[in-house]
Amino acid sequence: MNNFGRMFRVSIFGESHGIQIGAVIDGCPAGIPLTEDDLKDDFARRRAGGRGTTPRVEPDLPKIVSGVFRGKTTGAPVTIVFENTNIQSDDYDNLWNHPRPGHADFTARQKYGGYNDPRGGGHFSGRITLGIVAAGVIAKKIIGPASVVATLIEAGGSKDIQSAVEEAIEAKDSIGGIIECCCTNIPVGLGEPFFDSAEALIAHMIFAVPATRGIEFGSGFRAAAMKGSEHNDPIIDKNGTTATNYASGINGGITNGNDIVFRVPIKPTSSIGLPQETYNFKEKSVSTLQIEGRHDVCIAIRIPVIIECATAIVLADLMLQEQQRSRVF
Repeated sequence: MNNFGRMFRVSIFGESHGIQIGAVIDGCPAGIPLTEDDLKDDFARRRAGGRGTTPRVEPDLPKIVSGVFRGKTTGAPVTIVFENTNIQSDDYDNLWNHPRPGHADFTARQKYGGYNDPRGGGHFSGRITLGIVAAGVIAKKIIGPASVVATLIEAGGSKDIQSAVEEAIEAKDSIGGIIECCCTNIPVGLGEPFFDSAEALIAHMIFAVPATRGIEFGSGFRAAAMKGSEHNDPIIDKNGTTATNYASGINGGITNGNDIVFRVPIKPTSSIGLPQETYNFKEKSVSTLQIEGRHDVCIAIRIPVIIECATAIVLADLMLQEQQRSRVF
């Protein structure tokens, strides 16, 4: 399904080359200041145009069509839409029968019996994440003074991101990257044991971001090689502050008040300039695929803000659930 959340419920819709894409946010509290201008900074961070990103640059002008009156949310569902204007659908004609390796072209065709819109990746395109960013901007307002900051710390296996991008451009290939996200001023008590643990919900939402290949909280895989005496985080005050933070601010699925820190690996973009050998349904054999169109060499450059907003959505939902629980008791 295309929705997430219990109290703060987000739905995203649209296709890459369709008329509109957007988001509906249900359960948004009334009285939150919100205008189209509030969305522009995060939209600009996600927008293409920089070195290593797709030449397709959309204005991404948001239109709030419901749920806001006189600059404040009303408590009704907030709907935000964006027009698709800079499209070149002919570039994708050959992908209908010749799906890109590593992309959703094949699985979408099979799952929906060929009725899916394949242009620009259709509903599977990274462009649809604009709705996640829109909802995340609102979520960031709800969770304050908590904050979420994500940064690209590595690309193509190198800390020298610019050089790695230039090498990939020269090679007509693509590269991935690693994004680190830090959540600060997090209250104690968010999340539940087991199925709705804070890590599980964050991971659920992070994997909704296309190109995500994993998530590692705190010490992550290094924990397997550590001793308990090394990995345990000593509590140093009555507020639960710890001397170290290998647990990434979460114990037993519940936030402990320390920073939540996690890292996300982003895969290389499937669309590359090099020819690839892959199955052609029309010819009924493996043949050479030459991908046309405008694509990101390193999509990871544009993803930090999406990771931020996806995380803020989870935290907003958890905080609203705790507020509801407090009213009950």
